[in-house]
Amino acid sequence: MVQEREVIPVDRDEVFLIEDWRLRPDGTAIAPGTDPKDTSLVLTANGRLSLDITARLNERIRIRFINGCQRSVIAIKIENFDVRVMAIDGQPAEPFLARNGALVLAPGGRVDAFIDVTALAGASSSILVHDGKEARPVGRLTVSSEPPVRAAPLAPAPPLPSNGLPTRLDLKGATRAELPLGGPQGDWVQPANFAATAAPAFRTKAGRTVVLALTNRAAIATVFHLHGHHFRLLDRLDDGWKPFWLDTLAIEPGQTQRIAFAAEYAGRWLIESVATDWAAPRLVRWYSVD
Repeated sequence: MVQEREVIPVDRDEVFLIEDWRLRPDGTAIAPGTDPKDTSLVLTANGRLSLDITARLNERIRIRFINGCQRSVIAIKIENFDVRVMAIDGQPAEPFLARNGALVLAPGGRVDAFIDVTALAGASSSILVHDGKEARPVGRLTVSSEPPVRAAPLAPAPPLPSNGLPTRLDLKGATRAELPLGGPQGDWVQPANFAATAAPAFRTKAGRTVVLALTNRAAIATVFHLHGHHFRLLDRLDDGWKPFWLDTLAIEPGQTQRIAFAAEYAGRWLIESVATDWAAPRLVRWYSVD
């Protein structure tokens, strides 16, 4: 989660945690990684079936959206409001408006968004979560009838202060490795069988750039999570990157995505992979920064 030492121009800071549950007919929950047969899906926001947010005219709200779902990539949509993305996965981003007010988050993904409330008193918009199969309401954003917070909306917010990540990455001299995901598990193991004595997925020297080619061989989307560092998602031609940092990425079946990061922190670090299916096992490997 992004934390700043300086004052950020918002009136309120809210957390919006989405979680999914698989419930048996008797109301008991099953654990992820098990067969969800005969269960129903329930989504909660901050532990509630519906989370309502009330705001005043010209108020600016910072909402920290978190995908706490076990395996599902989700889209969170707030209708009729501009949703300005300010940070992703705990790192400041170049501010941009979410397309159609929708945010796509992989499991474990986080987005910090600013919403300026400019609708008239009494206006109300649904907060929807789409899990790839259907959209479900999980709350509402309502404009109260109280007096406006201020006479006019705030000016567009500047980017959040940097956490010190590099502005450029040296791709030419990078350590490069290929990491297949999905399909035969190979060197990937379940956490209960993990041992750091196994060979690392790759090694690099502290201070070098690392470029990973992540190929999803599974028939469904697979989620990759990098511990210890944040990465840039590279453009297809390896000639640039998206204007934000990530630590989690969902990769479509049959696709290859390339990521790059600066190996700043020496040590042994985990990497995780899991298919976007409730019954799929979570798999781990490790990498070394010497």
